Amino acid sequence: MSVLVYIESVENQVKASSLEALSYAFSFAAKIGHKVFALCLTKTSEANLSLAGAHGAEVIYTAENSAFEDGNSLAVTSAIAQAVEKTSAKVIILPKSALVDAVAPRLAARLKAGIATNVTELPETDNGFVVKRSIFTGKAFANTQVNGDIKVLTLKKNAHPAIAGQTSPTIESISLEPASTDLTVKHLGTERATGEVLLPEAGIVVSGGRGLKGPENWHLVENLAKTLGAATGCSKPVSDLHWRPHHEHVGQTGIKVSPDLYIAIGISGAIQHIAGISASKCIVAINNDPEAPIFKSADYGIV
Repeated sequence: MSVLVYIESVENQVKASSLEALSYAFSFAAKIGHKVFALCLTKTSEANLSLAGAHGAEVIYTAENSAFEDGNSLAVTSAIAQAVEKTSAKVIILPKSALVDAVAPRLAARLKAGIATNVTELPETDNGFVVKRSIFTGKAFANTQVNGDIKVLTLKKNAHPAIAGQTSPTIESISLEPASTDLTVKHLGTERATGEVLLPEAGIVVSGGRGLKGPENWHLVENLAKTLGAATGCSKPVSDLHWRPHHEHVGQTGIKVSPDLYIAIGISGAIQHIAGISASKCIVAINNDPEAPIFKSADYGIV
């Protein structure tokens, strides 16, 4: 019996959320005496995979196929299912991402597995298999029993620390081929946001709202972000007004972020915006309205 972790990478770098998933899997596997395997389906150097694997995997399997690189959820689901069969894994741990949101339920259906999303703590196995989950966009928690011989878990960002130096992994290339029925979507191209720091992976995010009065004042946000080595974001009204590009929109219907530090400047704190930043470790709100709703969610507030 073993634990399998699916890890994601962007531009040769393993995502921080995947490092957290590896460490989470290692902590759980140590608790119950299991081995941890990992699967990477995107091009990543062996050196970076070794650094990632040190967070908890004994073996990292790699497989290459253009469908995996394109983020085809059906093809990725098929590949993970094949890896589950190869490793006899009973617990599959996936990092939170847009792709995983599509893959996790498909994988559970294919494996006839139990599934729990937005998991925040290690499973309790003394009486069944119970996990604590974040629900209602971070407003509450639920203790959920996961049934079935196989369990699929998606880990909420920032729910578990990424701890390096735990293992010395071996890296093995394997053949995983999606079925023709998994290739019904044709990938035409990808346009990625560019910049010094990308929003989904940023450790610090500086966001602005309508309180900045107009796009001509956005240099205040950009200068602060540059000083802190941070990514820039904005509220939905700002992107709707075309002050900033849509890919900077942070919120439930935009980009969900999970930085160590989130600075909200001139953002009132609508529910949909809070839903997109609830995984942040520390939230600092700056607003000239002392009654702004965002202060209820902030760790520190400045009027």
